Amino acid sequence: MTMNRHNTEADGGVGIGREASYYIKKGGGAVECALCPRKCRIMPGCSGACLARKNRGGTLYSINYGKISSLALDPIEKKPLHRFHPGGMILSAGSFGCNFTCPFCQNHHISGNIPETAVMTPQNLVDKALSARARGNIGVAYTYNEPLVSYEFVLDAAGLARREGLVNVLVTNGYIGLGPLAELLPYIDAMNIDLKGDEAFYRELCGGGREAVLRAIETARAAGCHIEITTLLVSGRNDNIDAVEGIARQVASLSDEIPLHLSRFFPRYKMADLLPTDIDFIRDAVKTARMYLKYVYAGNI
Repeated sequence: MTMNRHNTEADGGVGIGREASYYIKKGGGAVECALCPRKCRIMPGCSGACLARKNRGGTLYSINYGKISSLALDPIEKKPLHRFHPGGMILSAGSFGCNFTCPFCQNHHISGNIPETAVMTPQNLVDKALSARARGNIGVAYTYNEPLVSYEFVLDAAGLARREGLVNVLVTNGYIGLGPLAELLPYIDAMNIDLKGDEAFYRELCGGGREAVLRAIETARAAGCHIEITTLLVSGRNDNIDAVEGIARQVASLSDEIPLHLSRFFPRYKMADLLPTDIDFIRDAVKTARMYLKYVYAGNI
């Protein structure tokens, strides 16, 4: 399994890609990516399901390394993180790619496509975060698309940010192998992790599995990382009290102090024909979840 994060192309990897961590070379020039549970087998010239990792001549590259599609200074509550430095601001950066295929994705233009991007080094990003301290910035949030498919860039930037006294936040689907997660966690201060629904919901709509996400939540919490959970309640899919109660019970089995955000769905992407989640249901869902958890918030209402 390749771990050589610092074996780069001529310009240090920024702009043209960096050799990926966590992959295995196979016969015929193929590689198997080991970053997430998908374990994509990728032939030369092809990309993995996430779009962000490409086989170039039998070597796997992180092709979104240093490519920033979105950059904004946001309130920390927008991540959403309600019990981590409340009132603070955080520099939020995104790239492109995702290892899920959710048909309701609100950021599908950068998660499922390769958009126009600006090139930044990890040091560039940290310098921007430091320059925003006067505006209340506390660190860097890796967000907008799925940040874990930008693993090498996040790891490099998070290490630099930590040395400067900045916090690092991941807003993520939590679909990552335990080895890569263990390497990254020492640099991550807080995570908002999606817990989308039951196993059938994940398999039918997301192209992944729930158990790996639950393992990531448990692993991150055990490592001392601040965790908050978000569940988007999609009309006709998981907007029922039984589903909400199941999620609340699952989170409470780890700790009843983990905050849960129950967010309202709005028609998006391949589910543009659905209705928004009923607001009264969101309120009832919050009441139900509060039977098990101390901190439950309604989102997008």
